[in-house]
Amino acid sequence: MTIIVTGAAGFIGSHVCRHLIRRGEHVVGIDNLNNYNPVALKHDRLSAIRGEEGVGGRFVFHHLDFADHEALEAALAGESIESIVHLGAQAGVRYSIQNPRAYAASNLVGHLNMLELGRTRQVKHLVYASSSSVYGTSPDLPFRVEQRVDFPISLYAATKKSDELMSESYAHLYRLPQTGLRFFTVYGPWGRPDMAVWGFTDKILSGEPIEVYNGGNMRRDFTYIDDIVTGILAALDSPPPDDGAEKAGGSHSPHRIYNIGNNRAEELEKLIALIEQACGRKAIRIEKPMQPGDVPATYADLTAIQRDLGFQPTTPIDVGIPLWVEWYRGYRAQRAA
Repeated sequence: MTIIVTGAAGFIGSHVCRHLIRRGEHVVGIDNLNNYNPVALKHDRLSAIRGEEGVGGRFVFHHLDFADHEALEAALAGESIESIVHLGAQAGVRYSIQNPRAYAASNLVGHLNMLELGRTRQVKHLVYASSSSVYGTSPDLPFRVEQRVDFPISLYAATKKSDELMSESYAHLYRLPQTGLRFFTVYGPWGRPDMAVWGFTDKILSGEPIEVYNGGNMRRDFTYIDDIVTGILAALDSPPPDDGAEKAGGSHSPHRIYNIGNNRAEELEKLIALIEQACGRKAIRIEKPMQPGDVPATYADLTAIQRDLGFQPTTPIDVGIPLWVEWYRGYRAQRAA
């Protein structure tokens, strides 16, 4: 039996593929390798997957756009699919303002195509990526999966909320077991260049100025990649029962929604200080106002996922940032060689 992983060449998806292979699963990865982030980085992530010890024939990759349902169905014809981990999406809050149609294609049509794949193949479980962005500027901290999320302040957030609603309809109509995961500011090895942790590190090491928004008066629930993967696999291995009971997020169908974060709202200034310390040099700063679509704070309440799956993050940023910088130095040197 096969586990499908979309976004396989992405940050989180590549880590999930590697962990699934390590535990003996057969993984089929899907990614369109678009250029929103460097394509070379995506190929390097795929090389890391293929380099896993004992991978053999347990990883197959399809270069395709899952928003193209005909290409998706053709590529997976004949595959016996057990579960789907749908992590692929058009990412980025600010880019959704510049290129909204990319989000409609990938995050709306693409999500629908994965739901249809799950329905027609009668998969055991579909785990999909949502986002902490759905909480918008809610002042109710920490964010709880039970609270209303009806006021997105970016199109990206709106598409992720829409994904949750589409998933609920498929869980209700077709009893398709699903778990939606609201990720909180993920960082770590093989991360994303469009995220602050990567950008700050790269610029500080290069002696270039960093842009600090809102005077640094922002807080984020920074979550190390290993903790994220632990949560994804715990969710994957525990499909929601179709028992009529209320699930995390409020559904009575086989559909749950969880936060995955570090359960700490860290000041941006602390993040910058830790990166400076790990890099061994101070940042040159350019102060900027808050950007459209951005939020002042994120903070995950983990009560539901701790109760149901026993999830507990283990990597505070004091530990995770030095690990990240060490990896980044090595990767940067490798690319420069």
